[in-house]
Amino acid sequence: MSHLKTTLALALSLAATSAAIAAPDDTLRLNDIAVIGTHNSYKLPMPAETMAKVRAAAPQMADALDYGHRPLVEQLDAGARQLEIDVNYDPKGGHYAAGSTDPRLAKPGFKVLHIPGIDNSSSCVLLTECLTIIRDWSAKHPRHVPILLMFNAKDGMNAKDGGIDALPFNEAAYDALDAEIRSILGPKKLVTPDDVQGRYPTLREAVLANNWPTLKASRGKFLFALDEPPAKVAVYRGKRKSLEGRVFFINTDENSPAAAYLTLNDPVKQADRIRAAVKANYLVRTRADANTVEARANNTTPRDAALSGGAQYVSTDYLWPDPRFEGGYVVTKPEGLTARCNPVRHPQPCGDLESK
Repeated sequence: MSHLKTTLALALSLAATSAAIAAPDDTLRLNDIAVIGTHNSYKLPMPAETMAKVRAAAPQMADALDYGHRPLVEQLDAGARQLEIDVNYDPKGGHYAAGSTDPRLAKPGFKVLHIPGIDNSSSCVLLTECLTIIRDWSAKHPRHVPILLMFNAKDGMNAKDGGIDALPFNEAAYDALDAEIRSILGPKKLVTPDDVQGRYPTLREAVLANNWPTLKASRGKFLFALDEPPAKVAVYRGKRKSLEGRVFFINTDENSPAAAYLTLNDPVKQADRIRAAVKANYLVRTRADANTVEARANNTTPRDAALSGGAQYVSTDYLWPDPRFEGGYVVTKPEGLTARCNPVRHPQPCGDLESK
């Protein structure tokens, strides 16, 4: 009899485990995942001569800029499921071409550059080029979890430091940005604010009701977030009640009618807010490291706080360690999982969500 009880208990346990593994794809929603990604994902190391000039003039700035990333495909292959892209408005082409022989800078369209004229090295200079690389990778990996593409709309006045002043982002620039993205990624590849809002009066109300699409419905897709301060996202939002018709979610506070996504970059000081926002169904991006500071000191405290704190997207400059720094600082996939269940929203382990 005891043998039968043991056998039955084992069978029930295996059935429960199987159900736990099979269920997430249908029951989990987009905001129930946790992944890692990269900061300024397009950025290549600055040429040695340029770096030497920056270091002579501003050593702290030089340290902050002294990093680079492997090509986007290598990052995606390594498990990055959040990428960051800086865009510079250039409707006529050629605005950022001074001092460069790269013919792509002469073409109309958004340019992907960190600090034009100073930190100019990019693995994909044209936004359309970056998006095409990402789209083509996605076509070969159709079951990937939804990838967050986070954008900065660059408008820095760089001429005073020897660079090129960026063109401002007005409503026309943002309209062009949405259009350029849609020219590469069709509606079946996007999760937009309208998709989440559905029939709810505002995007925020939809999010509080957890109207995010299921993981199953959002595999192979992308969502975009505009990581800018209030004045700049207000221009993008315009007079809309939420973000009707727009491609991007915006970084805003939890009480805005357009609230769905928050950039909370300090996983230690902002730990309580991150956890509360995630529990309330918002998407959060945080950083494991910034400006090479943690990597130089091999300080893993922010990294560990970020990975355990519930933010769906944890960004780093170190998917691979920098051999120049002692300690081997790196941010790897937790437990080797490309996409795991969110540790705050779904603490029960569910394996690698990309292997389902």
